[in-house]
Amino acid sequence: MSVPQSGPVPAAAPVCPRHPERESYVRCQRCERPVCPQCQREAAVGVQCVDCVAEGNRTVRSARTALGGGLGGAPGAVTKTIIAVCVLMYVAQFVVPLELYAYLRLYNFPAFAPYAFAAGNWWQPLTSAFLHASTLHLLFNMYVLYVTGPYLESLLGRARFIALYLLSALGGAVGATLLPLTAGTAVVGASGAVFGLFAATLVVSRRLGRQVGPVAVLIAINVAFGFLFPAISWQGHLGGLVAGGVVAAVLAYAPRRRRSLVQWGGVAVIGAVLVALLVHAAARMGAFAPFVG
Repeated sequence: MSVPQSGPVPAAAPVCPRHPERESYVRCQRCERPVCPQCQREAAVGVQCVDCVAEGNRTVRSARTALGGGLGGAPGAVTKTIIAVCVLMYVAQFVVPLELYAYLRLYNFPAFAPYAFAAGNWWQPLTSAFLHASTLHLLFNMYVLYVTGPYLESLLGRARFIALYLLSALGGAVGATLLPLTAGTAVVGASGAVFGLFAATLVVSRRLGRQVGPVAVLIAINVAFGFLFPAISWQGHLGGLVAGGVVAAVLAYAPRRRRSLVQWGGVAVIGAVLVALLVHAAARMGAFAPFVG
């Protein structure tokens, strides 16, 4: 008679944790669990399971710019968009029907006139930054924007660059409101925002230890032009220069720890101060008083 021989019990076949009905002899390089073909993801060496890949994605920090902004997208995309809007708005001044032009009173509607703003045209401080009075005016501002914009955008990131541009434009409106300006005068142009970019380039370059001499000379020359030619709003230039410099200082010198919180908190405070100054000036002029262009 035969006697059954005893031996080791065969080990159970390894199965995928996500799909227990599937055998798999391939293991994740990270957690070493079996992983079926459906759950395999290519890795630098071998494969990983979907759970390890998801965990890795959660722990990887997103790439940031030198001053804490997010990376991604086409270089200088915001700058190019602003230039396109300014060009389109300038062309629109010549192609819209005369009746519509007169109705909108293009230089008293989106342009910035302090007394019109006091009458309730609250949009003017920002819309005026996308209008220009002449081709030379447009070309100069767009050239400066084309030169300085991508540089600042690459260091600050898109969102911070937009905040810098808009607050510089708002600062230009504050300067045109608080400083002496001929009554009834309307102000147009991206010059306030452009001067803010000048100041920001100076501040950011100094923060990063780069050469600032040429930028400082360029700022001085353009500030001087504002006083030499009566048709140029030196008030708007000065307001944009100060606002842009302050915003850039907050963005550039924010401590690395909690950098985003400090940067956006500072931007919010600066924006609130600029709006408060505009409202104060409007109240001093007699807010909601009728405006006759």
